[in-house]
Amino acid sequence: MSAGRFITLEGIEGVGKSTQASRLSAALDRLGIGHVVTREPGGTPLAESIRDVVLSAREEALAPTAELLLMFAARAVHLANHVLPNLHAGRWVICDRFTDATYAYQGGGRGLSMDTIGQLESMVQGALRPDVTILLDAPVQNALARARRRNAGAPDDRFERERVEFFERVAMVYRARAAAEPGRFVIVDAAQSVDAVGAQIIGELKARSWIS
Repeated sequence: MSAGRFITLEGIEGVGKSTQASRLSAALDRLGIGHVVTREPGGTPLAESIRDVVLSAREEALAPTAELLLMFAARAVHLANHVLPNLHAGRWVICDRFTDATYAYQGGGRGLSMDTIGQLESMVQGALRPDVTILLDAPVQNALARARRRNAGAPDDRFERERVEFFERVAMVYRARAAAEPGRFVIVDAAQSVDAVGAQIIGELKARSWIS
């Protein structure tokens, strides 16, 4: 059976990844393309349990190295039990964040070794990489303000409690990775309207002759 397409959406909080994943899913439904929408960390019951450990604010601190290892533990579960079976069955996989987020958040944000992240990436994923990565990019202050409005009244998770400088480092790594892999990354201005962002994503898939 032919392998499906693996599409990831990346960016900091508030850039609209979940919204665009949902819109892309609806477009693929209209085209009759079998697909699943998932997220990281998470995507399966066990991986979602690991997500809760990573994101929940607790009295006991979670060391950055432990956070990194948990991210890859959740990813290993997610790949084995959900992503790879769907790709091998010919379904497209739309994933809200993947390993680029680990380079950005744990590498850029936390300051962990990019080489170490790369070693874990090879161990967990082998040669698997997304077919295309949509980087939704927006000024950090604007994106965080949008995220705060969206989450008003809800408790902040461990990442949402970070300072602006943390997200500036995250965004910088995202942009550097996009510049280093222009064939895989598509940078989309997330400050545009939701419709404009969605149209650009669909246009990129058409440009690759994946859809018509």
